[in-house]
Amino acid sequence: MSTEEKIYLYPVWLRIWHAFNALGILVLIYTGLNMQFAKPGFELIRFDLAVTLHNYAGIIVSISYLAFFIGNIVTSNSKYYKIKPKGLRKRLFKQIRYYTYGMFKNEEAPYPISEKRKFNPIQKYTYVVVMYLMVPIIIITGIALLLPELIIEEVYVLSGIFLTALLHAIIGFLISIFLIIHLYFATIGKKPLSNFKSILTGWH
Repeated sequence: MSTEEKIYLYPVWLRIWHAFNALGILVLIYTGLNMQFAKPGFELIRFDLAVTLHNYAGIIVSISYLAFFIGNIVTSNSKYYKIKPKGLRKRLFKQIRYYTYGMFKNEEAPYPISEKRKFNPIQKYTYVVVMYLMVPIIIITGIALLLPELIIEEVYVLSGIFLTALLHAIIGFLISIFLIIHLYFATIGKKPLSNFKSILTGWH
C-alpha cells in the first residue's frame, strides 16, 4: 500500500486510551473470574489480591473511559459513532451476508474503511452499545459495589447488593464475549496483523 493510500484513523490520544483500556479490561477479566470461581484449594491468585487488583484496574478503566468520552466530544472522532436509523436493516443484512458468505468468496467489503467511515454497520452499532451502554453500566455498578452504602438495601425482597453484583457480572461477561469477537474480527484485514499494526501506528 502506498503512502498516498494510507488513512490516519487512530490519533495518539486514541491509541494511548486503547492500550490502557485493553490492559485494564484483561486484568478485570482475570481477577473477576478468580473472584467469581475461587474456592478453598483453588485460586488463580490470592482472593484478597484479586479484589485489590480488580478495584485498581476498575478505577483505571473508569478514568480511561472518561478520557475516551471527553475525547469524542472535543475531537472529530465522534463522527464515527453517529447513529443513522434510516436504512439500518439493509446495511446490517448486507454486512452480515459479507461476513457469512462474501468474504469467503473474496468479494469486496460492502463498507470499506475511509476517512469518513471507520466502522462497518455491525461494528458501529456494536461499539455504540458496548461503549455507551454496557461500559457506563459496569462502571456505575462497580462504583456502587466499592461504596455499598450507596446501594438500595432491598428491591422487591431481593438484596440490592446481590442485584448490583449480578448486573455487574452479567455485563462483565458480555464485555468479555465482545472482546473475544473484537480480537477475531481484528484479524480480518489485508493481512491477519494489519489491523493490529494500525492501532499501533495510527495508519490504516
